[in-house]
Amino acid sequence: MKTVILAGGLGSRISEETHLKPKPMIEIGGKPLLWHILKHYSYYGLNEFIICCGYKGDVIKNYFANFLLYNSDVTVNVKDQSLQFHQADKEPWIVTLVDTGNNTATGGRLKRVKNQLEDTAFCMTYGDGLSDINLDSLLDTHRRSGNFATVTAVKSPGRFGALSLAKDGLVTSFHEKPKGDVGLINGGFFVLEPSIFNYIDNDETAWEDTPMKELCMTGCLGSYQHNGFWHPLDTLRDRVYLEELWQSGHPPWKIWA
Repeated sequence: MKTVILAGGLGSRISEETHLKPKPMIEIGGKPLLWHILKHYSYYGLNEFIICCGYKGDVIKNYFANFLLYNSDVTVNVKDQSLQFHQADKEPWIVTLVDTGNNTATGGRLKRVKNQLEDTAFCMTYGDGLSDINLDSLLDTHRRSGNFATVTAVKSPGRFGALSLAKDGLVTSFHEKPKGDVGLINGGFFVLEPSIFNYIDNDETAWEDTPMKELCMTGCLGSYQHNGFWHPLDTLRDRVYLEELWQSGHPPWKIWA
């Protein structure tokens, strides 16, 4: 199963960092957010990734093109014009980097990578959130539901899209960024069927707008409730908080060895 990561936004609320790099490349513990996200998925055996690049996507491409250089000790033989890598981090990842445009909305970015996906279910997440979500449980919930899409529901303040759930787990309504605090919100870890592309019109379509609302109306959007750790990186305060958790030696999202 492949995992699509949306990594093309401007990240304007943390411009202190994003004037130099895209938000998914902001570092926590000396590693980009993307690295943490890929390590999480990889722990569950999901190692094929499609990263939707946009704003400063060259920074992401440069990082993965030089992954061994950035993640190992290196001997540079200037005379022979060769490199020798020592203690390299050998990750089992296959990463496809797709330029999905600087101004493309989230749904549009998904649509642009459709040809990179097989005609089967896939995972999708944003490149700016960390969690200890059990992906096996999320996938099992999706498979048993028969829904076109499953969204992870988490608890957080009301600056994110709010979800209303029925007793059977179906999402009955979705409101993007309502005012005031809310109960459950869109946690950004999805499992999607290829049929969701029928709900996305073009580059201007935000996934969190018409597609999710229409999936709600047709009874095709299910949920998986996660009660563990979840935190986005939207502001400088978020970055400081996540860095403090990492430096504590027990960051709650680090489930890998």
